[in-house]
Amino acid sequence: MILSRHRTHAGPRWFADNRALPAGLTLAGLLSVHRVEMNRLLTEGAPGGVAAGETMSPAENEHEVWAAGVTYLRSRDERQAESTVADVYGRVYEAERPELFFKALGWRSVGHEAKIRVRADSTWNVPEPELTLVVNAFGEIVGYTAGNDVSSRSIEGENPLYLPQAKSYDGSCALGPGIVLATEEALDDLPIRCVVSHGGAEAFRGETRTSQMRRKPKELVAFLTREMAFPGGVFLMTGTGIVPPPVFTLQAGDVVTVEIGDLRLSNSVAG
Repeated sequence: MILSRHRTHAGPRWFADNRALPAGLTLAGLLSVHRVEMNRLLTEGAPGGVAAGETMSPAENEHEVWAAGVTYLRSRDERQAESTVADVYGRVYEAERPELFFKALGWRSVGHEAKIRVRADSTWNVPEPELTLVVNAFGEIVGYTAGNDVSSRSIEGENPLYLPQAKSYDGSCALGPGIVLATEEALDDLPIRCVVSHGGAEAFRGETRTSQMRRKPKELVAFLTREMAFPGGVFLMTGTGIVPPPVFTLQAGDVVTVEIGDLRLSNSVAG
């Protein structure tokens, strides 16, 4: 089952496999209960097709979006190459405790076909396609969505303490187009692809699989929820294994497409 949120004439509304869910039903409400109860609530929809309106980010305004770093070997190597303190990333990759950081609030995320941005004070900007977990209030992984953790490598490379500025700014978090309800086992070997085109021509292509992650999704969630409660659920980006070469940087007009499993998230870069 795929949940998606659309902007209808009556306001935002959730759909399950193109079936309208009851008006007023929220993702935060669905994620506030155990998986069994959530599934029951999802059977109480009314027939109807998805409205032609905008596909919204699946993260509602109050949701937090967190992210994990250096979970793939490729990411470790590239962070070491860009940084003035390369050993930091090697130690994080091997450590028991993962790198976790706050990315965005739901209202700051953008959905499918919305605009993403690069910072005006950055010289090297990249997409980071990431399996993004959808976790309920009880720490259960109930599904996933596609995420793009747009990042400034020039700022983070200058000093690791600049990570919040490199990662969190307007237009740096894209999610969608929907949420695939899935068990943890279904996440073990999903294909992840990223294509960037400019003016209709392909500028970059990369792919990996979630099986290349050093840390399992369940482990990342366990650390995130160890000392923090998320009564309405939380989104967790799980790191990237796709890194463009140093000669590549995002520019205005680029179209970034992230594919994870059967999900396809596409966003253009604002001018």
